[in-house]
Amino acid sequence: MPGEQILAVKGANKSFRRPNGDPLVVLESVDLALKEGELVGLLGRSGSGKSTLLRLIAGLSRPNGGSVEYLGKTVEGPPSGIAMVFQSFALFPWLTVLDNVEIGLEAMGVEPVEMRSRALRAIDLIGLDGYESAFPRELSGGMRQRVGFARAVVTHPNILLMDEPFSALDVLTAETLRTDFLDLWSEGQLPIKAVILVTHNIEEAVQMCDRILLFASNPGRITLELKIDLPHPRNRQDPAFRALVERIYVAMTARQTHGQQPGRAEKFPGMGIATILPRVSTNLLAGLTEAVVQPPYSGRADLPVIAGQLQLEIDELFPVAETLQMLRLAELEGGDIRLTEAGRRFAESEVTEKKGIFAQHLLAYLPLAQHIRRVLDERPNHDAPRSRFADELEDHMSPEAAEMTLRTVINWGRFAEIFAYDDDGQRFTLENPS
Repeated sequence: MPGEQILAVKGANKSFRRPNGDPLVVLESVDLALKEGELVGLLGRSGSGKSTLLRLIAGLSRPNGGSVEYLGKTVEGPPSGIAMVFQSFALFPWLTVLDNVEIGLEAMGVEPVEMRSRALRAIDLIGLDGYESAFPRELSGGMRQRVGFARAVVTHPNILLMDEPFSALDVLTAETLRTDFLDLWSEGQLPIKAVILVTHNIEEAVQMCDRILLFASNPGRITLELKIDLPHPRNRQDPAFRALVERIYVAMTARQTHGQQPGRAEKFPGMGIATILPRVSTNLLAGLTEAVVQPPYSGRADLPVIAGQLQLEIDELFPVAETLQMLRLAELEGGDIRLTEAGRRFAESEVTEKKGIFAQHLLAYLPLAQHIRRVLDERPNHDAPRSRFADELEDHMSPEAAEMTLRTVINWGRFAEIFAYDDDGQRFTLENPS
């Protein structure tokens, strides 16, 4: 059972300044309470503010509004008793495994004899006994992440923050490391009191966590808190496990009505010129429709099932599915993807017809593509500089988002043959389209 509360995030807001001076709200009114004995997951897609919240808790950043309290005191800088494990391992390559694990204790002023003893115990606990003198370059990715875990737990933190610690690993290594960590946690062998795990892997969250906080984007906010009562070890094929995964998929594909007037939600969400487009290739769009149109799905597929078949995580699957929805080639309903009639034709047609269908839907339902084509049609020489559209987008989004959006629409426009783009000259033209 959870014990005393050791962390409280109250109404946390975090924003940054865009290049034009407007605020970019990353987190909005986030509340989180963490008690001893809990492993809480922050689940959501990239860009939903999960890692930003972790930085607030770690004292690496300050909220613009609200507060973060650890052991009843406001966090104003990195507090003693909170440690972090990173996705990228973050080891010092010139130090051995033992030196990497000791370095946190050295910063705390621990005496050399005790420092060595604690580091060796942590290395042994995390399964790296015998590798004390090895350098990171000699280790596999999974072993390097074990060093990261040992370095975090050797300080005996009250709270361990884990920022997608398994996402840089191959599937089998990640599963082994997750299982080993859960075994140590369940048996009370880890010298920590509570854990917060950031992930975008739905099955990982259900497998590991006692509670899951589901984040939506733009701005990042908690839309669902889900308690997981399944005993450990958890069986991914257990109907109760699958039901929880399905429930989360349904929640993550539900229409977002934040900020909308009642009754104004559309079946297909409207898209403005300033909407950020994901980095999704036409190959992925065609591949997903072709997978869904085939038996046993025959046009409608359960997202968790097809994600497993195609070995796609939510950050890979959702942008593709949502792009198909945006272009009216598919609908997302109750955790399922269903091809529209046009989507079926797109999936089943040859390349030339596929391009034609895509072109029709791109010009009908994507205002940025319409805008670029209209500008090119209206100009006597039928060309326009890239900066013409980049400047417009940067009035509403970061330069990085504008770059991604332009790259995406260029890729889609080329496939559809509605315009051409010369990367050397940085110009859009109608050279190829009829």
